[in-house]
Amino acid sequence: LTTQPGPSEPPKPLEPPVLPLWQRAAVVGAALGAAGAAWLSLREEKERRRRQRRLRDLRALSLGQTDFELQDTAGTPRRRADLLGRWVLLYFGFTHCPDVCPEQLERLCDTVRLLEADPALPPVQPLFVTVDPARDDAAALGRYLGEFHPRLQGLTGTPEQVRAAAAAFRIYVSAGAPDEDGDYVVDHSVLTFLLDPDGLVRDCYGRARTAEELAGSVRRHMESYEPLPP
Repeated sequence: LTTQPGPSEPPKPLEPPVLPLWQRAAVVGAALGAAGAAWLSLREEKERRRRQRRLRDLRALSLGQTDFELQDTAGTPRRRADLLGRWVLLYFGFTHCPDVCPEQLERLCDTVRLLEADPALPPVQPLFVTVDPARDDAAALGRYLGEFHPRLQGLTGTPEQVRAAAAAFRIYVSAGAPDEDGDYVVDHSVLTFLLDPDGLVRDCYGRARTAEELAGSVRRHMESYEPLPP
């Protein structure tokens, strides 16, 4: 008897070689790294565009572009041009303020100290402009501001000069009625302004931001800063 050969079995498909575990981990790590780099790049670009939009909005308001004349604690006249060439953190307030202004000045000076800790960054000038010139003369400012930071400068002037400076930055100011002791409170906008070396307002900060957040924001503005063409 002859035996008929059975049907031949189909050839088995070739299986891809299995990479060693360390190679598989390297491939996964490379893919995750590329995805992470792409995500960081998108986030940085989004942040850059957000800063540009905010800067355009601030420039459209023309904040701080009107000239003004005040006096420092030594009685030296100071104008807007004296702020050029350096970074400035500027706050409007008054020395008789019971809580808000001291808190904001402390935050401003803490921000300056955080930035001073990095010698690679340019110095930042802290600046206080009074909204209460009737009580905040040069001597009063000098005594008050010395408690916060050795480089904190103060500016005052006549009521007309102070109103003009506040108006240049769109600062609202309204003095309340005096009490029986002649004391009164000045209601005003609570904002801190960052001025770049060209004298342009790069950012403004409300009460809620911490010193660490302000320092981070100032650092980013410094890193993205490009001087205006002559």
